[in-house]
Amino acid sequence: MNKKLQSIRPLFLLIAVNLLGMFLIMLHEGNADKTMAMLSIGMCVLSIAAYIIISVCRLGDGYLFIIISMLSSVGIIMQSRINPENGIRQMKLYLLGVGFFFVTMLLYRVFHKHLRRLTLLYFGLSMLLFAVTAVFGTVKNGSKNWIVLGGVSVQPSEFIRILFVLSLAAILTNARLPEKMKKSKKEKKKADTDEKNLKRMRLTLAAGIAYINAFCLLLQREWGIALLFFAIYLAFLYIYGESRLFFLANVLMTIAAAFVGVNFMSHIQVRVATWLDPFADITGKGYQITQSLFAIGTGGFAGSGIGSGSPYFIPVVSSDFIFSAICEEMGVLGGTAVIMLYFLLVYRGFKIALSSTNDFNKAVSVGLSVMLGIQTFIIVGGVIKLIPLTGITLPFISYGGSSMITTFIALGILQAISSMKGEVTDEIE
Repeated sequence: MNKKLQSIRPLFLLIAVNLLGMFLIMLHEGNADKTMAMLSIGMCVLSIAAYIIISVCRLGDGYLFIIISMLSSVGIIMQSRINPENGIRQMKLYLLGVGFFFVTMLLYRVFHKHLRRLTLLYFGLSMLLFAVTAVFGTVKNGSKNWIVLGGVSVQPSEFIRILFVLSLAAILTNARLPEKMKKSKKEKKKADTDEKNLKRMRLTLAAGIAYINAFCLLLQREWGIALLFFAIYLAFLYIYGESRLFFLANVLMTIAAAFVGVNFMSHIQVRVATWLDPFADITGKGYQITQSLFAIGTGGFAGSGIGSGSPYFIPVVSSDFIFSAICEEMGVLGGTAVIMLYFLLVYRGFKIALSSTNDFNKAVSVGLSVMLGIQTFIIVGGVIKLIPLTGITLPFISYGGSSMITTFIALGILQAISSMKGEVTDEIE
């Protein structure tokens, strides 16, 4: 009984966060808004229902979905605080994302044995999405990385990042030759040589895919997502590559690309200059980051309270600078709590990878976990002026449909891997 109670304690915390957050928003608005109440109740009901399904059907990691729901709850609360319509849309996206989460989990469980052999399909789909974006894409914030379909904006690069992880995982885990009978030392030596050559070929192919994807992103002027892709590639290379020299060469290539960008790309120069001294042009180019820093400083450790801050002064607060609004109203302690949730999410992903008995599933888990971790670091580091600012969204919290859906798909894959026989981490008992 105590074990049962202990396993559902995080669920009680999730419900408390939703009810308290929406109550504070309603209190600040001065009326009992039915929409806010429905958002809170709907979030709780949906999270409990999904939790029960995972628990009863023994679908693997028991805490992954709770962490996702907690982050999504913070996102819905903050979006509702900034704009009630954003909160409603964010709730709809959460509902849609949960559907994608379970559908992806089911499909991956059914077809996972065949996914290792679809490298060309992953790469082909990625190039197709890049081509469609180049032809039909629209420019937003200086980057041509959006496609408008029936009034709905879609960011293809968000879907490409999952295909990128799958393609690298498929390539790098197929680097072994089938076991053969080695009757003599000569045959054994030849087999070892062939296996080494095959591994080199796989690493070269992986490098080619990484550089082609990064080049396509740079053509779209998407330096932030290009950085994310290359960080994923370097993580794979560090784990699966055996040549330190090859790894070092790729790191030097990354540094060289950054050097070219800083010295010859005007928009990159502006971002770096703003990062180094945002107060030099506080009403112009440095306005975004300075307002972000002012908001974080105003919140202090405890925050001004949900509904009592002034996030409207922060540009693009619903997406790029949502973490600044969190720190202003929930304080540095609240912001730290959000970062810890991301740490837990990445930790669960790596734990799933370590528990996996299948090389491909292990590589996919590592890649998706690195993707979520690096993405969080890039956006949080940007808004607190640790690194130059990029246009990457904060998973599950920022306002954005493509990012929300693709991240749910990524977590659906992780949930599927954790639920497979012999690869379960922590089931809910």
